[in-house]
Amino acid sequence: MNEPHAAVVAEEFVALYGREPEGVWQAPGRINLIGEHTDYNDGFVLPVALPHAARVAVARRDDGVVRVHSSQGDGDVAEFTVDSLAPGSVAGWAAYPAGALWVLREDGHAVPGIDLHLDSDVPFGAGLSSSAALQCAVLLACDDLLGLGIERPRLARLAQRAENDYVGAPVGVMDQTASLCCAEGAALFLDTRDMSQRQVPLDLAAAGLVLLVVDTRVEHGHADGAYRHRREGCERSADLLGVKALRDVEAAGPELNALLARLPEPELRRLTRHVVTENERVLEAVRLLDDGRLRALGPVLTAGHASQRDDFAISCPQSDTAVDAALVAGALGARQTGGGFGGCVIVLTEPARVPGITAAIAAAYAARDGWNAPAFFTATPAPGARRLR
Repeated sequence: MNEPHAAVVAEEFVALYGREPEGVWQAPGRINLIGEHTDYNDGFVLPVALPHAARVAVARRDDGVVRVHSSQGDGDVAEFTVDSLAPGSVAGWAAYPAGALWVLREDGHAVPGIDLHLDSDVPFGAGLSSSAALQCAVLLACDDLLGLGIERPRLARLAQRAENDYVGAPVGVMDQTASLCCAEGAALFLDTRDMSQRQVPLDLAAAGLVLLVVDTRVEHGHADGAYRHRREGCERSADLLGVKALRDVEAAGPELNALLARLPEPELRRLTRHVVTENERVLEAVRLLDDGRLRALGPVLTAGHASQRDDFAISCPQSDTAVDAALVAGALGARQTGGGFGGCVIVLTEPARVPGITAAIAAAYAARDGWNAPAFFTATPAPGARRLR
């Protein structure tokens, strides 16, 4: 499936730059089954790689010049030099490959100039980690071409730093690790504190299930103040509770309520409750998958959405409507996936119910003035980043 993509990207590279690329690499987008906003709290996550991917054709230069082009861009080739790279020095989509080169240089590696062409089918702004996919593809290409031998978890941390410090988005490490480390037919159980990971088999078809993805067509952003505000609130709560990170809060029921009462503000109590209970939902989801009880995953997803909506306050009317309509139409579970404030909703259901669920969601959207029509696709756990040619 990917070889035709590789050939097309390579041909477009030749048309742009008048020479053959040294290779073509791809890194996928992701959906997260459960574990939202736990990664920057040293917690647990359970993402799945998508077939949708960013693909880059790359060749080195010997003059320190960087030229980058995107099939999804405005048609122009952005040009800058390796020596000029600094946070804020490159704007727009080109900041992502620029950030990848910058972070390698900051990590002590000699970085040459490059020519790069990108083609991505990861929907932008849909909460499927299009930016992480791009940076991971560039970093993997550079790692291969330069013979750096950087292990995947370390490469993910570098990609996170590029997005945090170069682009200015305060994201955790889940997206990058999912793009680089996920395996086909599995969900990635990741402990973001020590980066330990395990591939958990996820054979939806064998269980008579499908994972439907609903693009709400509401774009979200990680560099805005709302995401940063919640991260800062979590860090403040951890400090007030005397722990390194909210991952270290292990409490439930009355014990959790008593602990939350120590926090001075209702918002901090809500943020903390979400992170603590979301970590437990990840652990419960892994137990269910290990036991082969995939249908029982539905209520865990739905509970996760309620927590995002009521405690973390990162949902939106379109996401809530998609979840509610899917459940009424017979879905086993549904929730918003990704950083929030829009993006995509995932729905766990039986294949026969997909037409009714998509029709119900589309009708609910059509009844609301000014809402974009949703888009739908089914997700199959795909391989992580790799070289295509």
